[in-house]
Amino acid sequence: MDKGIRKSVIAGTWYPGNPATLAGEIRNYLGKVPAMAVGGPVVGLVSPHAGYVYSGQIAAYGYRLIGGRRYDSVVVIGPSHRAVFRGASVYASGGYETPLGVVPVDEELAGAILEAGPVLNSDRKPHAVEHSVEIQLPFLQVALGPFAFVPIVMGAQDYRTCEAVAEAVFRAARGKNVLVVGSSDLSHFHTYEQAKRLDGVVVDLVQRRDHRGLSRELEDGACEACGGGPVITAMLYAEMTGARGVKVLKYANSGDVTGDRQQVVGYLSAVFYREKQALTDRE
Repeated sequence: MDKGIRKSVIAGTWYPGNPATLAGEIRNYLGKVPAMAVGGPVVGLVSPHAGYVYSGQIAAYGYRLIGGRRYDSVVVIGPSHRAVFRGASVYASGGYETPLGVVPVDEELAGAILEAGPVLNSDRKPHAVEHSVEIQLPFLQVALGPFAFVPIVMGAQDYRTCEAVAEAVFRAARGKNVLVVGSSDLSHFHTYEQAKRLDGVVVDLVQRRDHRGLSRELEDGACEACGGGPVITAMLYAEMTGARGVKVLKYANSGDVTGDRQQVVGYLSAVFYREKQALTDRE
C-alpha cells in the first residue's frame, strides 16, 4: 500500500475499471431512480455490496437521495467476509483508491473513533481484500463529489459490538454532520420466494427501527444479512443523533436481475433521517 493508499481489489470485476465507464454506469443507475424525498436530513444509509450488475440499481435509490448533499465526513461500515477477529477495525490514515480517484481518510475523525471505542482497533489487515466498504465508494464519489471518510470493517456483529461502534462514532462525530453507511446484503442462495420471506423480516424490522429485534432475529436465524452488524450500527447511530425518520427505498434480489430464481441474494436500500420539526404558530 503506497503511503497508506489501499488499492482497489474489485475494479474491473465487481464494477467497471475504466473511470468514464464506471461514472457513466453509476449515473445511469441514478437516472433510473424516480425523484423522491424524505422529511429531513439523511444521517444513515443501508446499501448492498454485491457486484453492480446485481445490486447497483438498488444501491442507487439511497445514493440518489443524498446526491449533492454536503457532509463533514462519511463513515462506511462493512462486515468482514474473510478475516476473523473480535471487535471492529478502523483504517485510520491514508485513503482508499477507486478508478474515480483516492478517497482520503478523515484521520482526525478516525483517531477520535478509535479513542472513543475499546472494541475498535487500527489493524489494516481486515481491509486488504474486503469488498464491502470499497463497493460503496464510487457511488459516494459520484453522488457527493469530493469527500473524506472513515472505513470500518466489523469482525464481530453481536449487539454489544454494534452498540460500542455506534457510540464511538456518535461521540467522535458530535458537532459534525456525518453520514453513516451500513453495507449489507440480505439472504443468500435461497429460492426467490424463500428469500422474499426471509428478507421481509429484515425489511420490516428496519422499517420499525427495531435494532434489538433485528439483532435477535438474525441470531435466531429468522432472517439473514451478511452485514447485519453494520445495518444495526447505522440504526443505532441514527437513533443517537435524534433521527427518528426511516424510509425503505427499495428491496429486490438477484433473481429480479438474472431471472434465475433458484439461488438468489437479497438487497436493500434504506435511509434514516432527522425529521424537521413542524413550525409553531409563533414562527
